[in-house]
Amino acid sequence: MTQHQTFSLGPTALACGIALPQVTLAYATYGHLNADRSNLILYPTSYGAHHDDIDWLIGPGRVLDPDRYFIVIPNQLGNGLSTSPSTLGLPFDKGRAPKFSHLDNIAAQDRLLREVFGVEQIALIYGWSMGGQQALHWAALHPERVARLCVTCTSARTSPHNKLFLEGLRAALTADATWTGDRFDGHPLRGLRAFARIYAGWAMSQTFYRENLWQGAGFASREDYVQRAWEGNLMRRDPHDLLSMIDTWMTSDISDNPVYNGDLRAALGAIRAPSIVLPSDTDLYFTLADSEIETAMMPDAELRPIRSDWGHRAGNPGFQPQDEAVLRQAVADLLAR
Repeated sequence: MTQHQTFSLGPTALACGIALPQVTLAYATYGHLNADRSNLILYPTSYGAHHDDIDWLIGPGRVLDPDRYFIVIPNQLGNGLSTSPSTLGLPFDKGRAPKFSHLDNIAAQDRLLREVFGVEQIALIYGWSMGGQQALHWAALHPERVARLCVTCTSARTSPHNKLFLEGLRAALTADATWTGDRFDGHPLRGLRAFARIYAGWAMSQTFYRENLWQGAGFASREDYVQRAWEGNLMRRDPHDLLSMIDTWMTSDISDNPVYNGDLRAALGAIRAPSIVLPSDTDLYFTLADSEIETAMMPDAELRPIRSDWGHRAGNPGFQPQDEAVLRQAVADLLAR
């Protein structure tokens, strides 16, 4: 694992109305903060990911360049490294963990930037999937502090169809015999395997499987791909944390706060940052059509679809250099402004 640090926020009131006596934000940094503190890029984590799952795109000549920019990856609440159901003690364990929201994530990240790094202005926020949701929350809630925005395969408000996908994941995981109704009393092996198989079907496109594109990623068969890339990945995580992040994703909405009172058009219209929105044209749950609707409400945003057979993973293309090139160009175009 890439070395990470922790920032203690102390007693913290969450958006759900529960106050925790201690909240900890885990984060990793890459590169160096310049003298005027103007080169910080914020790169929040996606579903189920730790910082070292998504930092492959950081490097000279990659999407985010640590030779020029200071890149900070904050681990979202609920992911197992920052405060999560798996890290909480009494009275918040054993099925009593509070629900985290992106409002909580942005508040924690805001304190990190101000109190640890002394940074007010963010040069760029880059985010994929749930990381993109956090980026959009930032740009709507703190428009004066976000200079540029690049988001891929994400949404400003979780769509009804996306919620149905998430409900299916939750149903599969909690169908395991170890589920008591509010927590797991053992390791839900069958539930996690079912969860991973459903996820594998939704995350990649039909063409990906029809054309056996998993071969290009070094897998021997479709089953080898599902077991190693999906079961092996998700079974590393605590099941309570996986459910927690589903709740955060389900309720993601940049307008669901006292500033915008549910008015999505007003929230998107408040984003000042020059933005590039990159949906994958084969993403099955963050769809191109949904991105078209949302991007049209942003005053200075370009919709730049990724033409790819890799579905949702076109936005995090560890095995697909063509898709990475699209992301790299988008970031370069924004940073040149």
